[in-house]
Amino acid sequence: MNSHHSNPSEGKVHLRINDGVAWITFDRPASRNAMTWSMYADLKTICTDLSVSTIVKTVILRGVGGESFVSGTDIAQFQSFKNGDDGIQYERLIDEHINPLEQLPMPTIAIIDGLAVGGGLAIATACDFRLANPSARFGAPIAKTVGNCLSPTNIARLVAHLGIPTVKRMLLLAELIPTPELLASGYLHAVAESSELEALAMGMAKKIAGLAPLTVRASKLTISRLHQHQLPNCDDLIQSCYGSADFKEGITAFGEKRSPRWQGS
Repeated sequence: MNSHHSNPSEGKVHLRINDGVAWITFDRPASRNAMTWSMYADLKTICTDLSVSTIVKTVILRGVGGESFVSGTDIAQFQSFKNGDDGIQYERLIDEHINPLEQLPMPTIAIIDGLAVGGGLAIATACDFRLANPSARFGAPIAKTVGNCLSPTNIARLVAHLGIPTVKRMLLLAELIPTPELLASGYLHAVAESSELEALAMGMAKKIAGLAPLTVRASKLTISRLHQHQLPNCDDLIQSCYGSADFKEGITAFGEKRSPRWQGS
């Protein structure tokens, strides 16, 4: 296990390695595994350690509790934001903590029970393969909930794996996309009952272990570099969202369990 805090409410990210397979688990089930700052730090540390491993051939990620993979970033943490610069810093932090997962030299498999939304969608999409149960749902409904936005890196990753039309539905219509649709599109590798997903992942790990590791590494990292090549600077757009009255209203409304009243300013 890798974790660097003792407050249980902050959650933990665990690492277990067995027979060449690394298991990363997101452990904050009472909050549907919503990510705290310390959990993001755990994930980055784990991935940094795994990047130099000579024994790990496959990495499998799963949320604890059976109801959610990761339900995004804990929105309560946004209450400390003062202006748009905080949003720019946050989106850079997210990139710095998720990019090491995407850039691991070995294939990664996300097992998704239930929700993969917001930051959870970003983490799942940074993986090479996704397995899900029939009730899983995917999206980033921030236009309906908080009123923030995503970094160019995150959007480029989503577009590369999902395509522009689906990403527009997620971001412009705030839709959660069900598993059958994402299986048909190829975003999901397979759909099965939760009790069967681990065996599916282990079958894939066994297959990967028999392949040429340098070929797998080169192919994986080339694909990753392609969609991150020459990304535009969108700090002005990020600042306009995080520095807005609408964003403050979104955070307040979330805490009060009501719908936000958007003003467009």
